[in-house]
Amino acid sequence: MKILIVSDTHGRHRNLEEVLDREGPIDMLVHLGDVEGGEDYICALADCETHIIAGNNDFFSDLSREQEFFIGKYRVFITHGHSYYVSMGTKELKKEARRRGVDIVMYGHTHVPHLEVDGNLTVLNPGSLSYPRQADRRAGYMIMEIDHNGKARFEQCFV
Repeated sequence: MKILIVSDTHGRHRNLEEVLDREGPIDMLVHLGDVEGGEDYICALADCETHIIAGNNDFFSDLSREQEFFIGKYRVFITHGHSYYVSMGTKELKKEARRRGVDIVMYGHTHVPHLEVDGNLTVLNPGSLSYPRQADRRAGYMIMEIDHNGKARFEQCFV
């Protein structure tokens, strides 16, 4: 199973279109917020199971603010992250993820890629496809793959 994880496209879809072409068929797309009205286009473009949540810039959106679901055997919690003060670190987010009993928590908002395994919790942020903020300013996304044994592997990628 191949999952594309993106965030913070802010209504700009060129890099997402390029990534979908590059990565080939995917089984699921996870968008971690700040779509700014692009959710219908993104769902049509992905043409697979899609999970999209609202970010702090999705002011008039009907999208949910958070979701929990399974990817294979993994219980996943997705949030944009601003409600958990992720700009100041992941402490509050990890606390909430553990309270919910999830295996993986995914967030956006900071526009900076992050992948951390803290005990039995995987914490990740793919960065931003439109406005990256890390030092090299490369547009980022992540690929999550579930192998034939059900084990997850994560890869940070750049456009």
